[in-house]
Amino acid sequence: MSLIADLKALDPSQRSAIWASYLGWTLDAFDFFLMVFMLKAIAAEFGTDIEAVAVAIFWTLAARPIGAFCFGWLGEHFGRRPVLMADIILFSLFEFASGFAPSLTSLLVLRFLFGIAMGGEWGLGASLVMETIPAKLRGPVSGLLQSGYPSGYFVASLVYYLLFDTIGWRGMFMVGVAPALLVLLIRIHVKESPVFEQRRGKARARPVAELLRHWKIALYMIVLMAAFNAFSHGTQDLYPTFLQQQHHFDTHTTGILTAIMNVGAIVGGIGFGIWSERIGRRRTIVIASLLALPILPLWAFSTTPLLLGIGAFLMQVAVQGAWGIVPVHLNELAPPGARALFPGFAYQLGNLIMSRNAVFQARIAESHGNNYGLALAIFGGAMAVAIAVWTAIGPERKNADFMADPNAAHE
Repeated sequence: MSLIADLKALDPSQRSAIWASYLGWTLDAFDFFLMVFMLKAIAAEFGTDIEAVAVAIFWTLAARPIGAFCFGWLGEHFGRRPVLMADIILFSLFEFASGFAPSLTSLLVLRFLFGIAMGGEWGLGASLVMETIPAKLRGPVSGLLQSGYPSGYFVASLVYYLLFDTIGWRGMFMVGVAPALLVLLIRIHVKESPVFEQRRGKARARPVAELLRHWKIALYMIVLMAAFNAFSHGTQDLYPTFLQQQHHFDTHTTGILTAIMNVGAIVGGIGFGIWSERIGRRRTIVIASLLALPILPLWAFSTTPLLLGIGAFLMQVAVQGAWGIVPVHLNELAPPGARALFPGFAYQLGNLIMSRNAVFQARIAESHGNNYGLALAIFGGAMAVAIAVWTAIGPERKNADFMADPNAAHE
């Protein structure tokens, strides 16, 4: 009841910031995950194999640090809000253009450009909302914000279920222009971050200097996010292919099971985000990630749709339960003078390190007779342990003061 009362006490601009950031990440993820449903179809049209098309996922993930750095730097100088709007328009346009790719090479180029734009959204959206809300709501709102990612995957699975057989993979990319409409909501209802407004007109922002000054915590965050991204992408990106290639499920069954998986992810992200306010960020991440281990056999090696659905739901409760803490944890660890750049850049560098996830998993699966369950299980189990260990030995700054002087010590 206290949480509900605290949420009701928010003013309209704070609520709008939460919804805009959540929807921004939802629609960003929606555009990204449309691709994972279409690897088989794209490979068939261009006369190649799934591994070759999966390189598009690699290029998207590899490009994201460029966007995180560039858009984050712009956000520190010109504000989170206007840069976020420009970023959303760009990734929507590149998604739309992907539907017109005449060759696999041109598609790879467009997915790289999409990745640059996609890389800017998370850091800007997370800093905008975390700097706008009261400290006591950071955990629950962090879970909601990060749940935008599986929400986007969920919407992509529904669009795949309903439209793919009718409009094909090119039409699916064209549907991806829809997120551009979110800019209207941000333009009309969302105010600039109060932290940025407080510093407007004062000493010029020096986010790159802050990044270098705090290189130890930056390195810690990058390694953490490498493990986190392998955990999520390693259990999500090839899941539709696992259902299509290994179990030979049709469009509708694949769409339903993927939707069930993402409902679990939403439940996990929000639930563990709320819990982190009670037991702390690190402890929550450790518990959630280790919960994935006993679920692995059910999730990766079941043979019936019912058991696969149960396993998918539970697995993503654990995976996104851990992920639900990431927005608040990274923003609290970041130095005050680089919050628009620091968390997003660390996040996306972690993505870069693990950006060939899908390619490696496809190679493992195909070398073992299309055993995608084995490839998924290897990555899921190894990364669950890695996250638990690295988080346990790392720092925590729960309820850090976001209005603190950027020039104050922050080690």
